[in-house]
Amino acid sequence: METTRATADAPPAARPVPLETPVCAMFGLAHPVFAFSHSVPVAAAVSRCGGLGTYGATRRTPQEIRDELAQLRELAGDAPIGVNLVLPPGMPEDDDPGAIERELPERHKAFVRGLYDKYRVPPPKRRGMRTRFLRSNEVARAQMDAVVESDVELVACGIGAPADFVERCKRRGKRIVALCGSPKHARRALDAGADLLVAQGHDSAAHTGPIGTFSLVPQVVEVAGRVPVLAAGGVMTGRHVAAGLALGAQGAWTGSLWLASEEYAIHPILLRKLIAAGSDDTVVTRSESGKTFRQLRSAWSDEWAAPEAPRPLAMPYQDVLVGDLLGAIDDHEIEPLMHYAVGQGVAWIRERRTVAELYAALVEETWAALDALRTIGGRAR
Repeated sequence: METTRATADAPPAARPVPLETPVCAMFGLAHPVFAFSHSVPVAAAVSRCGGLGTYGATRRTPQEIRDELAQLRELAGDAPIGVNLVLPPGMPEDDDPGAIERELPERHKAFVRGLYDKYRVPPPKRRGMRTRFLRSNEVARAQMDAVVESDVELVACGIGAPADFVERCKRRGKRIVALCGSPKHARRALDAGADLLVAQGHDSAAHTGPIGTFSLVPQVVEVAGRVPVLAAGGVMTGRHVAAGLALGAQGAWTGSLWLASEEYAIHPILLRKLIAAGSDDTVVTRSESGKTFRQLRSAWSDEWAAPEAPRPLAMPYQDVLVGDLLGAIDDHEIEPLMHYAVGQGVAWIRERRTVAELYAALVEETWAALDALRTIGGRAR
C-alpha cells in the first residue's frame, strides 16, 4: 500500500462542531465516529477530523502491519488510531497453504477451473490476497506481536479475541473493542475483557450475522451495562448515527461510508458498481471466505448460488480454493466477476468525495437529526 508525501503533508481539514458522548473521553475524540478501513489514508483522515480511524490489517503480513501502522501514525500525527485483526479459532497451526491445497475436493477445484474458462480469466499474475499466506495460528501469532509492539490506542478484534493477546495489549495501554453479531457474542467479549463493544448488525459489509442492526444494538447495550457500545451495520448518514444513539449506543462504527472516498482510491469499475447499487444489490455468501460475507451481487455470487455449484468450504479451505482466482479477476479486470464487500448502506454511495467532506456531512446530519428529535420531544410534552 502506498502513501504519498502529498497526503502526509496536507493540512488538516477544519473540524465540525464537537459532538461528545462518554466514549469520546476514552480517546479524546471530538466526535463518536469510528471508521474501519483497509486504507491507511482513510483511517488517518478520519482520526485527523476528530474521530478514530482503524486500519484493517487481517490480510497483511506482520512486517506490512509494522510498516503500515508506522505510516498511519505519521499521517494521523497525535490523533488516536486503531488496528483490526480477525483471529478465528480453529485455524491450522502452520502457514502451509500446500497442505490445504492437497485436501481440496476435486469437485470444487473443477468448479473453479470452470469459472476460469467460462469468463476467460487469464492465469493469476501472483498469489491472491487470500492465498499469499494461510490464515493460521503461526501467522496470527506474528500479526499479534506486530500489533502489540505498535503505538495504536485501539485494537479491534473481529472474530475471536485470544485472552493472552487482550492481556498483552492492555498492558501496553491499548483499548480492546470487540465486534459482536449477537448478545451471546457480546457476553463472551465482555468475559474476554473488551473495553468497548461494536453491535454489528446484519446490514454490515463482509462478515455479518443474521440479526438486524435495529434489533441488535439495544440488546447489546443491555448486555454491556457500563461498557460503551458502538452501533454498526448500515451507518451511512447522520440519521443513522442519531438512531444508534437513540438505541443506547455511544457512537457509530462505520465502514462502507468511506469506500467511494478519494483517499480510498477504489478501482473505477468497482466505484461505478457501488454508485449504481441499491440496498437490494448486495448478497450474503460464503463463497468469499467460507464464512458469511456481504458483498455486491455479481456473476461471482450468482455462480456460487447456482443449483449445480458446490457448497463453499469452511475457512481457510475456501480461501485457498478461490484466492488466486479472486486475485486474477481483479488484476485482469474481469468486470462481470468483480465485486467488493459492502453493506446495505451502499444505497447512500452516490459520488466520490473526500473523507473530510463525508465526515463533516455525517456530523452535521447527526446534529440536524438530534435537533429534529428534540423538537418532536418538545411538542409531545
